Amino acid sequence: MPRYKLVIEYDGTPFSGWQRQLNGPSVQQSVEEAVEAFCGHAVRLHCAGRTDAGVHATHQVAHVDIDKDWRTDVVRDATNARLKHLPVAVLSAEAVSDAFDARISARRRYYIYRILDRRSPPALDRDRLWHVPFKLDHEAMDRAAQALVGHHDFTAFRAAECQANGPMRTLDRFDARREGSEIVIYAHARSFLHHQVRSMVGCLKMVGAGRWPENKVGKVLAARDRSQCAALAPSAGLYLAGVDY
Repeated sequence: MPRYKLVIEYDGTPFSGWQRQLNGPSVQQSVEEAVEAFCGHAVRLHCAGRTDAGVHATHQVAHVDIDKDWRTDVVRDATNARLKHLPVAVLSAEAVSDAFDARISARRRYYIYRILDRRSPPALDRDRLWHVPFKLDHEAMDRAAQALVGHHDFTAFRAAECQANGPMRTLDRFDARREGSEIVIYAHARSFLHHQVRSMVGCLKMVGAGRWPENKVGKVLAARDRSQCAALAPSAGLYLAGVDY
């Protein structure tokens, strides 16, 4: 059965997350139903990284098996034609071998987190970033972030319901940059724990607001205690921005 790699973009605001849910619409279900509508049989999408409710993607990757050898532009366009009513789009479709697995084959995942630190709320990007109504010290945030780069036990930043086999992860990049009126945080790793990025960003915000000293982020990491972590950053600011294979 031919396998296709799909690159998908979506606004996560109206969805209960990537994965099919009983309690609301999901991105997975929406794209599966769109593919099924043109190919005529049930399909199952497998993604590079399951995103939570309200999390967005500019470059999610998924694979799907279809029982006919369709042209890749047909797979892309026919799926998009059935997604027009939703904030989801297939950016590309590529024929791949059966050995390709969107999750298992991934070598690195890229996330970004957007913070708007100004008094006035966003008019155009509501639900697409974290609005903090006062200035943050992005340089202090960036310095604090470096304590988390490398191979560590990230228990303190892991959700209680995380299903990963263990808390050890290697964070290749984690930094904060001022880009215009926003602070953009970059997080790169082969894989992440559930809620890891939002937990880490929540801690950086405490540093940027002057409520935590810079060295506290490293102390939270060393404590391996979830109760020491700051509150989760809102889902609206998080984007899955790329996957390497």
